[in-house]
Amino acid sequence: MEKSHKHVNCQDCAVRSNSLFGHFTAEEIGDLDQHKSCSFYKKNQTIFVEGSFPRGVFCLNRGKAKVYALGDEGKEQIVHIAKAGEVIGFRAMLSGEPYKLSASTLEDSNICFVSKDDFLNMLDNIPSLRNSLIQELSKELGERAIFITNLAQKTVRERLAYSLIILSDVYGEEPINLSREDLANFVGTATETLIRLLKELKEDGYIDTQTRKIFILKREELLQLAGGHR
Repeated sequence: MEKSHKHVNCQDCAVRSNSLFGHFTAEEIGDLDQHKSCSFYKKNQTIFVEGSFPRGVFCLNRGKAKVYALGDEGKEQIVHIAKAGEVIGFRAMLSGEPYKLSASTLEDSNICFVSKDDFLNMLDNIPSLRNSLIQELSKELGERAIFITNLAQKTVRERLAYSLIILSDVYGEEPINLSREDLANFVGTATETLIRLLKELKEDGYIDTQTRKIFILKREELLQLAGGHR
């Protein structure tokens, strides 16, 4: 599927303050703007594929994306849901290895791209980018450790509750809007099991659902159900 180009001025980017580039000076922002390209991605469009070599990094200007691994039978295990302002694909680029994961859009999205050479040049010359990247890598390592622990030790009901808390942070004031298959792949369970547990959580008053949208009604109680840690 072809991507259409869409110019986004970095100086006017509403989510830049929440990204790796949030502490750039006006001059650094101008330089970034000259060295990035932006494209419009339709929903379910591939951003990068496991096994391919990274050519740079991707920053979501608008929209959301899933980062996932494929199992032996082609089933996805979603490990992260990225929102606007997040930069994805930098770990593989920094290591010089092929992508260990794939990424695709969950909704229509504007995504900016910075080439590997340009990003590494900025990393060498802009201390605030190095600091932001170190913080992001540390945060990501912590999240992955929790993710692995949850899969190994929590029940499916607890994992679902925890996943809904994470997703409520991703979607903010909007309702969670994921397909049941994607949500099941994020929780790490079968779609049928997920649907049954969502019905139970709705009956217990934790959430409400309208078609595929999920509304969190009792966040603190849901957090306790998840194990009390976020």
